Amino acid sequence: MDIADLRVALFSGNYNMTTDGANKALNRLVEYLQRQGAVVRVYSPVNDTPAFEPQGTLVGLPSVAIPGRSEYKFPLILSPRIRADLNAFNPHVLHISSPDFVARAAVNWARARNIPVLASVHTRFDTYPRYYNLGFLEPPLKALIRSLYRKCDALVTPSESMADVLREEGMNDDIGIWSRGVDRTVFDPSRRNLSWRRELGIADNDVAVGFLGRLVMEKGLDVFAATIAELRKRGVEHKVLVVGEGPARAGFLQQLPGAVMAGFQSGENLGRAVASMDLLLNPSITETFGNVTLEAMASGIPVVAARATGSTSLVVDGQTGTLVEPGNIPAFADAITAYRNDASLRTTHGTAGELRSRNYAWDAINKAVAEAYLRLIGQRQARA
Repeated sequence: MDIADLRVALFSGNYNMTTDGANKALNRLVEYLQRQGAVVRVYSPVNDTPAFEPQGTLVGLPSVAIPGRSEYKFPLILSPRIRADLNAFNPHVLHISSPDFVARAAVNWARARNIPVLASVHTRFDTYPRYYNLGFLEPPLKALIRSLYRKCDALVTPSESMADVLREEGMNDDIGIWSRGVDRTVFDPSRRNLSWRRELGIADNDVAVGFLGRLVMEKGLDVFAATIAELRKRGVEHKVLVVGEGPARAGFLQQLPGAVMAGFQSGENLGRAVASMDLLLNPSITETFGNVTLEAMASGIPVVAARATGSTSLVVDGQTGTLVEPGNIPAFADAITAYRNDASLRTTHGTAGELRSRNYAWDAINKAVAEAYLRLIGQRQARA
């Protein structure tokens, strides 16, 4: 069997309702598979105002909006309609990308038919409760996720650091890497635009500390705001440039007096916004890869990031950026101050990061997933 022969059923909790790293990666994968001749059917909640046109054939799952986070929907059941659709499609492989209850039902459906299952791990869902004062839910949530992933034939995750975490937690014995690529037509140092900065009130000699991503608490907004407060306390001159939107925007802005809120950006405008920062502060510990980190590196700016999954596989500490222990506000402030006071250091680390980002090409990365499908299918056939 070749890639062109594949029929892939992909289950996603949010395939194109919002624009985030996981959704973009899944859509790029489907586009690649279809370009090779494969057929992909995607099962996901849908809404009336999707963030972008989906790749593949999208089948809507019964779902309900998540309270307080209406931009997301929670899939409810693997209904008779969806089961009939799956039976008619008769996939060679099932791919799940979110550890929800519908994915669990789909895995059981596949196992009953001897169809191999690949799970892609995009974020550390088990860490989310701590950002909403529900930390006591982390152990049972982790156990629930483990019971699902142990039923899968294999897992793929974007970084070796995340793969190590999954192995340590006993999530599965077969764990591979599905890395992430970067669109070099969008993210490039040449996109830097001083005129655009001036329009936002950022002078040419200002050092702009950037935040890039959805404005949700699990992205480390509290640590970012506390770090900026520490810089103000120390009298370190700087500007804050926030690129992104989300439900936590109002509260985040209140903690960042004088910050420039550039809002949601896409395409060339996004590339311009990132390259026009002077450094990126990414304090998140929930990422399995950190697309924003790679995008900043490709744009030629250094990254100050939490020493956590994802970032540790991308940022070479002291060469392309600086890694800081999660939540260590003084250390984050120290790292930013060093870049603030040394333009040559920003240039040296930014240039090294841009060179490192060239290793991430989308087609080669997505081919690894297709080859994982074929390997799992071959293993099932051999056992049969």
